[in-house]
Amino acid sequence: MKSSDMIKELCEKENISVSELARRIGQSPQNFGKKLKRDTVTFDEMVMIADALEVAYEQAFVLKDGEKIQIGNMEM
Repeated sequence: MKSSDMIKELCEKENISVSELARRIGQSPQNFGKKLKRDTVTFDEMVMIADALEVAYEQAFVLKDGEKIQIGNMEM
């Protein structure tokens, strides 16, 4: 799973649009959408996303129920 796929799945599970997430991390939806398309979201941006949605990030998103969304779908 690519980081862009992780972000989209996180948004779906947290019931937030990608555009709203972009605004919460201080980016325009257009710019953030381009980053997702190119899969060029940085580690720092991943941390910002986790902070904005109040989830943990350990090279994976850790949802409040303990479920993890991570690159490669490997178990941690």
